Amino acid sequence: MTEGRIEKVSGPLVVATGLAGAQMYEVVRVGEEALFGEIIEIRAGRYSIQVYEDTSGLQPGAPVHTTGQPLSVELGPGLITSIYDGVQRPLEALRERHGNFVARGAHVPALDRKRRWRFVPRVKDGQQVEPGDVLGEVRETEAFVHRILVPPGVSGRAVGFVEAEKTVETPVGAIETAAGKVEVRMMQVWPVRMPRPFVQRLPPIAPLVTGQRVIDMFFPLAKGGTACVPGPFGSGKTVVQHQLAKWADVDVVVYVGCGERGNEMTDVLLEMPRLKDPRTGRPLIERTTLVANTSNMPVAAREASVFTGITIAEYFRDMGYDVALMADSTSRWAEAMREISGRLEEMPGEEGYPAYLASRIASFYERAGRVRCLGSDKREGTLSIIGAVSPPGGDLSDPVVQATLRVVKVFWGLDDALAAQRHFPAINWLTSYSLYLDVTEQVAAATVDRGWPACRKEAMALLQREAELEELVRLVGVDALPASDRLVMLGAKMVREDFLHQNAFDPVDTFTSHKKQFLMLRNIVQFYQATRQAFEAGAEVEQISRLPVLERIARAKFVPEDRLEEFDDILREARTQLNGLRVTGGEPLENAEEEVGGTQPQKAEAP
Repeated sequence: MTEGRIEKVSGPLVVATGLAGAQMYEVVRVGEEALFGEIIEIRAGRYSIQVYEDTSGLQPGAPVHTTGQPLSVELGPGLITSIYDGVQRPLEALRERHGNFVARGAHVPALDRKRRWRFVPRVKDGQQVEPGDVLGEVRETEAFVHRILVPPGVSGRAVGFVEAEKTVETPVGAIETAAGKVEVRMMQVWPVRMPRPFVQRLPPIAPLVTGQRVIDMFFPLAKGGTACVPGPFGSGKTVVQHQLAKWADVDVVVYVGCGERGNEMTDVLLEMPRLKDPRTGRPLIERTTLVANTSNMPVAAREASVFTGITIAEYFRDMGYDVALMADSTSRWAEAMREISGRLEEMPGEEGYPAYLASRIASFYERAGRVRCLGSDKREGTLSIIGAVSPPGGDLSDPVVQATLRVVKVFWGLDDALAAQRHFPAINWLTSYSLYLDVTEQVAAATVDRGWPACRKEAMALLQREAELEELVRLVGVDALPASDRLVMLGAKMVREDFLHQNAFDPVDTFTSHKKQFLMLRNIVQFYQATRQAFEAGAEVEQISRLPVLERIARAKFVPEDRLEEFDDILREARTQLNGLRVTGGEPLENAEEEVGGTQPQKAEAP
């Protein structure tokens, strides 16, 4: 360990000398209180350190001690249900020791050293193992089984693995390698800036079911994919993130609050234990890890919180699980980079952000993916990343948004005009896009209904036609439109209000399965197609718009998942009422089904 001295203090940036032999990104302890810091620049014997704690009271001449270790996280049993700060200090343990506010220089191990876990071996004595093989399991919660893996770079014969209750620091067995015996513990330590290794990156092939209709039907995300959620203040970015954290079809959720308001993280903490996991019936917190670096915490720790979260998520992925990471928001991280860059006196890029902004953002998102994990069992794991972006004034030309869009494949653009109309999720269907459509539609057509792609296409065509007519409606009013265009406006309104609008606080409407989503949109599209036939045969638009069945279609979103047969009843009622208009000619409503597909799922095929 080398001791140096502080030469200069500039906010969260400290410049020290005398740290000969120290390396980039090495963790150091600053001042008499041993504040947590990291070397981010070395220039002519001067070491620039970003300090992850409040630097008030530091002054030139104070000591700086190196540790010889990079910024790392502890990985093992105890991660699930925990809430950490940006450098993986457990906030609950800090509160018990220091009170409601984090004391400067406080250090508590990320994983409880006293708690004992029951280790159940999955290897036989003398069995040959390689990096990534599952050595045993620990039942961490009722909803999650923690797999203890062979550390990367270690292979040989497993010896001494027996069922026992031990702490994370106690060896559970050993591996005899060519270089000698290596003891294995339930805990690993891994540098946050180094991606965890895997065998092969694979293309995403399965949709990530979120239960949010505008996402799953129109702009889907694949497991192992990346998504960006930009939007102005108040447009619902955090609510979207919360909904995905609660309902996404994954095994583990890692939620990173990066520079957001403390009350928003409080909402997550209060709701997660109360929400019931639809897959296990247990509280959702039992498969969740939280990393909280709120806006009143030191600005320098925002970058650390993002990489702390992604490293924990990769560890769960390596066990063969589907993992989703929510980062809210990367704009606060970028602002922290801008502040540190300015104090380093680096040449600023666009809008004062550092020139390496794009590469730093890419290094984060590129750690997502579907991979073949290390290990002889050839298991697969996925890591999906959903990052919120908060551009000033909702300006999508902001450098953070543009740098993010270059590396993600799904764009959910939030619209403050929709939010002002109380339309949530306020995802703009005209500006958003997904590059996973081909994969997800193929799976949905095979597992839900062959009419899924045609249904989506017809609904999008209605919304786009409505957008073309909106300017004219603003000028002359909807009543001045031709009758055929008024029918388009009626159909598009049904798609917007009866399908896309979703109430996150309603116990039924908050989550919609793929099957129910298809039935809802099928009814709307088939009803619209049949009304066009009725209109061409002489029916009035006013007659159609007053049909009582429209209210049943609008309230179909509140039909529980165990009563999906009601959707066929709604369709039959619609046919009856349209026939009651006594329209002559035209095709009956039943034939419209051929245009958007039936309701019987086909045999699943590999996409």
